Amino acid sequence: MSPDMSTPYKESVVSDRKQQILQEAIGIIASEGYGKLTMRALARASGMKLGALQYHFRTWEDMLRALAAYISDEYRQSFEALMSDGESPNLQDIVRFILDDAPGSALQSDRLFPQLWAMERVEPVMETLLDDIYVVYLAKLEERLVVAGSIAPRAEALALMSLLEGATLFVGDGRRWADDADAVRDAALAFIDARYGKEN
Repeated sequence: MSPDMSTPYKESVVSDRKQQILQEAIGIIASEGYGKLTMRALARASGMKLGALQYHFRTWEDMLRALAAYISDEYRQSFEALMSDGESPNLQDIVRFILDDAPGSALQSDRLFPQLWAMERVEPVMETLLDDIYVVYLAKLEERLVVAGSIAPRAEALALMSLLEGATLFVGDGRRWADDADAVRDAALAFIDARYGKEN
């Protein structure tokens, strides 16, 4: 059974205007930090008055739920595309997916995720979002580690996820060692190949 990314904050339809507003919210979080995201700041960035923004998102909580649903949906679609060839992705494919961050450009993930990690401490909906995303990745990593013969697939999946996600803090866009991102990717893949075999 494959993991499901459906969540309690899922919206059924996001209009184009709402999507534009949510992109502005992501821009504020990624470029200025989540502490700068307020309804007033979001209205200004979206070129509207606060009352107009509240037509789309009546409350802060409504906006956060929509934002979490939007981010979750972007990741779900990207992961489904990875799996669309009919075969389960191998361990290297999953590692490449995480390190190359398929939805990264639209979501500015290198800069967004460290902010979401901090935000989850004060906004439960963001904690749920991150948990839902990582549950899917961890399940796939663990599944592939079982195939590779790991004696502790859950622990190794968690260790790999920590390594891969933590790379964002050091080699993400705008970080001090961003120029080393390709070398870090190659080193992670070489480690995977050496430990579990090529294309396992």
